[in-house]
Amino acid sequence: MTVTQRKNAIKLSADIALASSRNCATRWSQALIAATSVDDGSRLVADVLLGRTNNPKITRIMWSSGKIVKRSRRVQRMRRKCKKPAAELIAKKLVRKRRKVLRGLVPGGEFMDEISLIEETLDYISALQAQVDVMRCLATAYIASSS
Repeated sequence: MTVTQRKNAIKLSADIALASSRNCATRWSQALIAATSVDDGSRLVADVLLGRTNNPKITRIMWSSGKIVKRSRRVQRMRRKCKKPAAELIAKKLVRKRRKVLRGLVPGGEFMDEISLIEETLDYISALQAQVDVMRCLATAYIASSS
Protein backbone atom coordinates (compact mmCIF):
# COMPACT_ATOMS: atom_id res chain seq x y z
CA MET A 1 0.00 0.00 0.00
CA THR A 2 1.50 3.32 -1.05
CA VAL A 3 1.52 6.49 1.00
CA THR A 4 -1.25 8.09 -1.06
CA GLN A 5 -3.41 4.97 -0.77
CA ARG A 6 -2.91 5.00 3.00
CA LYS A 7 -3.73 8.70 3.13
CA ASN A 8 -6.92 8.16 1.12
CA ALA A 9 -7.92 5.18 3.28
CA ILE A 10 -7.39 7.17 6.49
CA LYS A 11 -9.31 10.15 5.10
CA LEU A 12 -12.14 7.90 3.93
CA SER A 13 -12.44 6.15 7.28
CA ALA A 14 -12.26 9.46 9.17
CA ASP A 15 -14.98 10.99 6.96
CA ILE A 16 -17.25 7.97 7.34
CA ALA A 17 -16.67 7.84 11.10
CA LEU A 18 -17.37 11.55 11.43
CA ALA A 19 -20.55 11.32 9.37
CA SER A 20 -21.82 8.14 11.01
CA SER A 21 -21.36 9.67 14.47
CA ARG A 22 -24.25 11.99 13.60
CA ASN A 23 -26.45 9.07 12.39
CA CYS A 24 -27.09 10.89 9.09
CA ALA A 25 -29.20 13.40 10.98
CA THR A 26 -27.55 16.41 9.41
CA ARG A 27 -27.13 17.41 5.81
CA TRP A 28 -23.35 17.70 6.03
CA SER A 29 -23.09 14.10 7.26
CA GLN A 30 -25.28 12.90 4.39
CA ALA A 31 -23.16 14.90 1.95
CA LEU A 32 -19.94 13.40 3.35
CA ILE A 33 -21.28 9.87 3.01
CA ALA A 34 -22.58 10.60 -0.48
CA ALA A 35 -19.16 11.98 -1.47
CA THR A 36 -17.44 8.83 -0.22
CA SER A 37 -19.85 6.62 -2.13
CA VAL A 38 -18.40 7.72 -5.47
CA ASP A 39 -15.71 5.06 -5.16
CA ASP A 40 -16.94 1.49 -5.71
CA GLY A 41 -15.04 0.17 -2.69
CA SER A 42 -16.76 2.49 -0.24
CA ARG A 43 -20.16 2.46 -1.95
CA LEU A 44 -21.39 -0.50 0.10
CA VAL A 45 -20.48 1.21 3.37
CA ALA A 46 -22.15 4.43 2.30
CA ASP A 47 -25.29 2.60 1.15
CA VAL A 48 -25.60 0.87 4.51
CA LEU A 49 -25.08 4.14 6.40
CA LEU A 50 -27.55 6.07 4.26
CA GLY A 51 -30.04 3.20 4.16
CA ARG A 52 -30.26 3.20 0.36
CA THR A 53 -31.51 -0.31 -0.23
CA ASN A 54 -34.83 0.01 -2.05
CA ASN A 55 -35.62 3.73 -2.04
CA PRO A 56 -36.95 4.84 -5.43
CA LYS A 57 -36.02 8.28 -6.64
CA ILE A 58 -38.74 10.77 -6.02
CA THR A 59 -39.12 13.44 -8.66
CA ARG A 60 -41.34 16.45 -8.72
CA ILE A 61 -42.95 17.82 -11.86
CA MET A 62 -42.70 21.58 -12.08
CA TRP A 63 -45.03 23.67 -14.17
CA SER A 64 -44.11 27.05 -15.54
CA SER A 65 -46.21 29.93 -16.64
CA GLY A 66 -45.20 32.67 -19.03
CA LYS A 67 -47.32 35.28 -17.24
CA ILE A 68 -45.52 34.75 -13.95
CA VAL A 69 -42.13 35.11 -15.61
CA LYS A 70 -43.18 38.32 -17.37
CA ARG A 71 -44.52 39.74 -14.12
CA SER A 72 -41.37 38.85 -12.19
CA ARG A 73 -39.20 40.48 -14.87
CA ARG A 74 -41.28 43.62 -14.61
CA VAL A 75 -40.85 43.67 -10.83
CA GLN A 76 -37.09 43.20 -11.19
CA ARG A 77 -36.85 46.14 -13.59
CA MET A 78 -38.73 48.33 -11.14
CA ARG A 79 -36.47 47.24 -8.29
CA ARG A 80 -33.31 47.98 -10.26
CA LYS A 81 -34.30 51.63 -10.56
CA CYS A 82 -34.04 52.14 -6.79
CA LYS A 83 -30.47 52.94 -5.71
CA LYS A 84 -29.19 51.75 -2.34
CA PRO A 85 -26.50 53.45 -0.29
CA ALA A 86 -22.94 52.39 -1.14
CA ALA A 87 -22.15 51.11 2.37
CA GLU A 88 -25.15 48.80 2.32
CA LEU A 89 -24.17 47.44 -1.09
CA ILE A 90 -20.59 46.80 0.04
CA ALA A 91 -21.76 45.06 3.22
CA LYS A 92 -24.16 42.83 1.28
CA LYS A 93 -21.47 41.96 -1.23
CA LEU A 94 -19.08 41.04 1.61
CA VAL A 95 -21.71 38.86 3.29
CA ARG A 96 -22.49 37.18 -0.04
CA LYS A 97 -18.80 36.36 -0.59
CA ARG A 98 -18.38 34.94 2.92
CA ARG A 99 -21.55 32.90 2.56
CA LYS A 100 -20.21 31.47 -0.70
CA VAL A 101 -16.94 30.48 1.00
CA LEU A 102 -18.85 28.90 3.89
CA ARG A 103 -21.03 26.93 1.48
CA GLY A 104 -17.85 25.50 -0.04
CA LEU A 105 -16.44 24.48 3.34
CA VAL A 106 -19.46 22.64 4.75
CA PRO A 107 -20.27 19.39 2.94
CA GLY A 108 -23.62 19.80 1.20
CA GLY A 109 -23.64 23.51 2.01
CA GLU A 110 -24.28 24.60 -1.56
CA PHE A 111 -27.83 23.22 -1.31
CA MET A 112 -28.80 24.90 2.00
CA ASP A 113 -30.50 28.15 2.81
CA GLU A 114 -28.78 30.65 5.13
CA ILE A 115 -30.33 29.55 8.43
CA SER A 116 -29.75 25.86 7.76
CA LEU A 117 -26.20 26.66 6.66
CA ILE A 118 -25.42 28.34 9.98
CA GLU A 119 -26.97 25.50 12.01
CA GLU A 120 -25.17 22.84 9.98
CA THR A 121 -21.90 24.77 10.22
CA LEU A 122 -22.11 24.90 14.01
CA ASP A 123 -22.83 21.17 14.15
CA TYR A 124 -20.03 20.41 11.67
CA ILE A 125 -17.52 22.46 13.67
CA SER A 126 -18.35 20.58 16.87
CA ALA A 127 -18.00 17.25 15.06
CA LEU A 128 -14.66 18.31 13.59
CA GLN A 129 -13.47 19.40 17.04
CA ALA A 130 -14.35 15.96 18.42
CA GLN A 131 -12.50 14.33 15.53
CA VAL A 132 -9.40 16.46 16.19
CA ASP A 133 -9.50 15.46 19.87
CA VAL A 134 -9.68 11.76 18.95
CA MET A 135 -6.82 12.12 16.46
CA ARG A 136 -4.69 13.85 19.11
CA CYS A 137 -5.37 11.04 21.58
CA LEU A 138 -4.44 8.46 18.95
CA ALA A 139 -1.23 10.32 18.11
CA THR A 140 -0.17 10.60 21.76
CA ALA A 141 -0.97 6.92 22.34
CA TYR A 142 1.08 5.96 19.29
CA ILE A 143 4.03 8.10 20.41
CA ALA A 144 3.85 6.65 23.94
CA SER A 145 3.76 3.07 22.64
CA SER A 146 6.67 3.56 20.25
CA SER A 147 8.96 5.14 22.89
